[in-house]
Amino acid sequence: MKLTRLRVCQEVDQRLISLKGKTGLNPNLLCRIGFCLSLNDPRVPNPEDYPPDSDREINRYTLTGEWDDYSIALLKERCAYDKLNLDNDLEDQFRAHINRGVLMLYLHVKHLGDLARLVEENNRQFDKK
Repeated sequence: MKLTRLRVCQEVDQRLISLKGKTGLNPNLLCRIGFCLSLNDPRVPNPEDYPPDSDREINRYTLTGEWDDYSIALLKERCAYDKLNLDNDLEDQFRAHINRGVLMLYLHVKHLGDLARLVEENNRQFDKK
């Protein structure tokens, strides 16, 4: 994947500011958590729902860190599952999952303690499988 910088949509930019205030977590960490939430959602995100219209631009390697290969592998697996074209859709889906995930996170997190609850709920889902 050639993407090195990711621009989020204006709504996500505002939600990241709010979430940082509520949790104290940096935007790149919030985006990582959101990315995982979005990958777990069975619906395919529509990249057109998230225009890159904000001033916030995140370096991909700041976002994924030492887990870049793992993050991209998860994204490729999800795109293959969704029967999307890996050559054409990967970058758009990465951006869409980041944007959608932050919006999902915003709906579930009012303070830092909500993140612990969210992790516990997701762990219970995996324990059932």
